[in-house]
Amino acid sequence: MPATDLPIRAATETAIAHGIVPDRCEILQDANTLVLRLTETLVARVVQDCDGPRQGTAWFARENAVAQHLAKGGAPVIPMHPDIPPGPHEHLGYPINFWRFVTRVDEAPEPEAVGRTLFHCHKVLDTFAEPLPQLAIITEAIHLLETLEHRGVFPRPTLEMLDRHLTHSVNVLAPLPHRPLHGDAHAGNLMNTTDGLLWTDWEDTFAGPVEWDLGSIIWNARIIDKDDDTADRILEAYQSAGGSLDRKALWQSMIARAAVMTAWYPILYPAPSPERQERLRFRLEWLEELGD
Repeated sequence: MPATDLPIRAATETAIAHGIVPDRCEILQDANTLVLRLTETLVARVVQDCDGPRQGTAWFARENAVAQHLAKGGAPVIPMHPDIPPGPHEHLGYPINFWRFVTRVDEAPEPEAVGRTLFHCHKVLDTFAEPLPQLAIITEAIHLLETLEHRGVFPRPTLEMLDRHLTHSVNVLAPLPHRPLHGDAHAGNLMNTTDGLLWTDWEDTFAGPVEWDLGSIIWNARIIDKDDDTADRILEAYQSAGGSLDRKALWQSMIARAAVMTAWYPILYPAPSPERQERLRFRLEWLEELGD
């Protein structure tokens, strides 16, 4: 039986229980999270890694609350599906939530639109009343290192290097002004659609300095692609829209981002492609070259 059979069944049966009969099953993503298009407008996200670092549905419920708040506030986000209660739902052991399908367009977004829409999301998030964990994705990565050690994923010197970078980042970023953030603001969570440029995937939302999201969205351009023009245009657009940033906090956030992604890579990609292996190697070498 294919590994996706049970999560697909969980999503389709949940949709049917709420009066929507799926007329298709298009797999849009098959990773830790399975993303399925079940009708013309309905998309299901199903957490497949039920034994992973995040257990239960509390974090899923937070994502739902954040996404609903953003959509209600007019932020440029993919909305949850209006015909199914937000949940989160859980069926056959799988956490599930449901979203409205949007049509992607081929054109890459302009850097100015990236910076502008990120500021718009931040502005709407400022009125989100529920408490959010502080620097959660960074502190979570520190705890994740113990799991990586048990699995023998990285040699001890690498784990110690990651721990140093992550711990120092927490010490630097914790005293700075915090606000609700996307938490995982990279290009894969930003879709250029027929409805405009839309942000998605709010499961990592936490409270921290805005430089975390800014460092996350420019990391590949600035560090991997050496495309300073794109990175600068994103930052300038964010500031022109009304945002502000601290360059030292931005640099520390970029270091933290690299360490977080390195820690999560073996969890997200247990059988990485050659391209992903090369990206992991690049991040490790970049972090090691920074020293302490």
